[in-house]
Amino acid sequence: MSYFFSSESVSEGHPDKICDQVSDAILDAALTQDPASRVAAECFTTTGLILVGGEITTTANLDIQTIVRNTVREIGYTNPEFGLDAESCSVLNAIHGQSPDIAQGVNEGEGLFKTQGAGDQGMMFGYACKQTKAYMPLPIHLSHQLVKALAKLRKSKVISYLRPDAKAQLTVEYEGRVPKRVHTVVISTQHDPDVDQATIVTDVTQHVIREVIPAQYLDDNTRYFINPTGRFVIGGPHGDTGLTGRKIIVDTYGGWASHGGGAFSGKDSTKVDRSAAYMARYIAKNIVAADLADEVEIQLAYAIGVADPVSIYANTRGTSVVDEVKLVQLIQQHFDLTPKGIIQTLGLTRPIFKQTAAYGHFGRDDLDLPWEKTDKAIALKEAALSQARV
Repeated sequence: MSYFFSSESVSEGHPDKICDQVSDAILDAALTQDPASRVAAECFTTTGLILVGGEITTTANLDIQTIVRNTVREIGYTNPEFGLDAESCSVLNAIHGQSPDIAQGVNEGEGLFKTQGAGDQGMMFGYACKQTKAYMPLPIHLSHQLVKALAKLRKSKVISYLRPDAKAQLTVEYEGRVPKRVHTVVISTQHDPDVDQATIVTDVTQHVIREVIPAQYLDDNTRYFINPTGRFVIGGPHGDTGLTGRKIIVDTYGGWASHGGGAFSGKDSTKVDRSAAYMARYIAKNIVAADLADEVEIQLAYAIGVADPVSIYANTRGTSVVDEVKLVQLIQQHFDLTPKGIIQTLGLTRPIFKQTAAYGHFGRDDLDLPWEKTDKAIALKEAALSQARV
């Protein structure tokens, strides 16, 4: 059966992604000084303004003004004409401490169960497949690469008229669960006012699309829409307000796999919204790397203050070489799914999060992320073979 599926990504200069990066920059700064920091940092941005709020409990001395301005500067908002400038924008701070009611459920030795419990209830999903070398669905993987390429060209000044805000969307034609071709490419990139549409189309086609998308997926029928409104000068927070956590599908699997609804950025790893989603990806990727399935979606669910997950679910869409009930048993045997175990396994008290706040948290071949390792694959494969012989 043939069908079409689309995913999108947005650049680091998109207003929502500015907020994600600011939130994670605050988290990293706190963890650098105090690895036990409890952080739930939120950000809002509009023309000339960044507002930071949320709950932080830490011994770290955080210079919020400097953290925010450095982040905005690194993204590329260094010109007042962009509507947000790192040097002149207003930065407002409305951060306060974490609720003691939440803290007692997370702190070891406190709460009803005395163990380190989950920081909230909820369900988290992880996914992996063989569509790409990064074990990611092709539409979201290529969408990320397109906006990353735009940012690289902008920062290197190879295309000097580009501005920080950009989006990409890719539609892929599938036969069954196998990607066959790229049906449509949509790219919208902010630009200086004096550049013409034809130049943008030519440059983006040559330096971005042709460089990023493998030729095997493009054909004479592939459709291209580059800045389809004809003009994209006003962008970033000047064109649209931004909020932390508003691009959760961009952050994960582009809609190809399920999402539990919780955002990642600005949250320390006692919040299972983040840490359990990373663990679920780690589990899924190792299962596929072990050739136990061509694809797998993992769901973990938690109750606030309780250490062990209340449920574990695996769905391989019929591609598993072992029974899915046995697959869940393998997961329980080989992965510590308590919040404390997840944090220790993946080393999540380190300041590694800001780098994930743009271009996706998963399938990042350009970063050394612990949940992207496949170091459990051999053990899983051997255990599955042992089960089969019993």
